[in-house]
Amino acid sequence: MIPTPFYLIDEARLLQNMQKIARLRELSGAKALLALKCFATWGVFPSMRPYMDGSTSSSLFELRLGREKFGGETHAYSVAWSDSEIDEAIGYADKIIFNSISQLERFADKAAHIERGLRLNPRFSTSGFDLADPARPFSRLGEWDMTKLMTALPRISGVMIHYNCENRDFDLFDQQLTRIESEFGEFLSQLKWVSLGGGIHFTGEGYPLEALAARLRAFAEKFGIQVYLEPGEASITGAASLEVSVLDIVDNGKQVAIVDSSIEAHMLDLLIYRETAKLPQTGDHAYQIAGKTCLAGDIFGDAKFPAPLAVGDRISIADAAGYTMVKKNWFNGVNMPAIAVRRADGNGTVELIREFTYEDYQSSLS
Repeated sequence: MIPTPFYLIDEARLLQNMQKIARLRELSGAKALLALKCFATWGVFPSMRPYMDGSTSSSLFELRLGREKFGGETHAYSVAWSDSEIDEAIGYADKIIFNSISQLERFADKAAHIERGLRLNPRFSTSGFDLADPARPFSRLGEWDMTKLMTALPRISGVMIHYNCENRDFDLFDQQLTRIESEFGEFLSQLKWVSLGGGIHFTGEGYPLEALAARLRAFAEKFGIQVYLEPGEASITGAASLEVSVLDIVDNGKQVAIVDSSIEAHMLDLLIYRETAKLPQTGDHAYQIAGKTCLAGDIFGDAKFPAPLAVGDRISIADAAGYTMVKKNWFNGVNMPAIAVRRADGNGTVELIREFTYEDYQSSLS
């Protein structure tokens, strides 16, 4: 049995998402690129590669990982490329997407041997969090002035438009894409490709996949473009858990189970957005599940169990793939969870693919 804590990737569940992505590609003609900013656990890339067209990145290291470990098309984006990065970046990328006109002007000639793109900011989004809203006031993410965009046309072949954030509402997606068509149609019709980014929750239960496919195909045909999607969360929704064990139980007016993990170190995205982890909610025995670091607010959330908890009991925290492994950190020197995969072999075989040690912690500092 693998010692906790560890992230457990369910390959069968992952493949269910992959099959939906493959179906969407088939019906819509769109291409799908894994968003490495959300999930970059390359040990399972062989399971994902047959269902996707490649990867997209937000930094030089992600870009290199995508080229070396995923293959296929490799799109490069960064909010700002430095002089020391650009030569290496254009050596890995099939397409490089610049965040601003000034970056495009600065590096366009160097990148002339590959396809170049620009980030377009439509000035609206589906984000419910100001922290993550690419269309927030004074956003630095992309260009929106039509005059500037038109001047860029001789140097670019496409644009990336990232404005969906956990968007489960197809009607809202349809309405906003119609708005993009209306406001930027003249510009889009002169491009070869358009990436609509990520944040479309099309692998979720009950999502109208066929309607999305038809809408994407109509969009592509209207402007004569290749559509790209950049699924991150949609690729790995429900495909992993964080397995932890109870170390202690304290009662300070509330039953608190302290586990051998940390929301700050191992599920930081939830803490940043003040969300609770997906914990068991079956039974009459209530506990607050808390982490082992010294941070007072290191709390996963409230859970319910069919029987009282005891030291040594294991707890499974669901939906722990997206924005978790890519954000894990060494706060308090708490060891990082190992990474394991439950293989889709019909036997439930669990394979340990990565462990972390004191040497990893030591080498992350100097």
